[in-house]
Amino acid sequence: MTRAHHSGKKTRKLKRYDEKPTERRAPKGKVRWRLSWAARFVAKWEGWSPVAFLDTIASPPVPTAGYGHTGPDVHVGERWSKAKGLLVLTRDLHTAARAVSRSIKVRLAVRQRIALISLVYNCGPGAVEGSTLQRLLNAGEYLAAANEFLEWSHAGGVVVQGLLNRRREERWLFVHPKKH
Repeated sequence: MTRAHHSGKKTRKLKRYDEKPTERRAPKGKVRWRLSWAARFVAKWEGWSPVAFLDTIASPPVPTAGYGHTGPDVHVGERWSKAKGLLVLTRDLHTAARAVSRSIKVRLAVRQRIALISLVYNCGPGAVEGSTLQRLLNAGEYLAAANEFLEWSHAGGVVVQGLLNRRREERWLFVHPKKH
């Protein structure tokens, strides 16, 4: 059933459950984290391109837009808003978040999870799956695991300053799990 909107357009009639959406709340004293928090952190480090381009550094070259999104939905020359870029980045981070959940069996604070998701998004699932970082972290050696972030700052066998800067910030986030 529909009803007329003030502009004359017809809108869908709200059902009872549409009027008051149920909220999933975290237990008292706990923060329910969102993947969009990780997206804001990752977005600082990924380049932003409002116009889709052919990334020739990739092999084979691949159409890329927003915060490094690739796939069949990207067409060279297409324009993206920052809002769309963040939304797509958040969706893309689900893969990295699943890799972290599969590999890491110890309890993680929100900031630690965000740091690991950022690392996996940038380097791929191998950054945790089967890595020294995974072994140390699952053994409860959080600080030793944090130091492993810095091992992922190379490209072509050479330390890349931008990657080193990102790894340092991820490591800082990991070793400072609570806000001050």
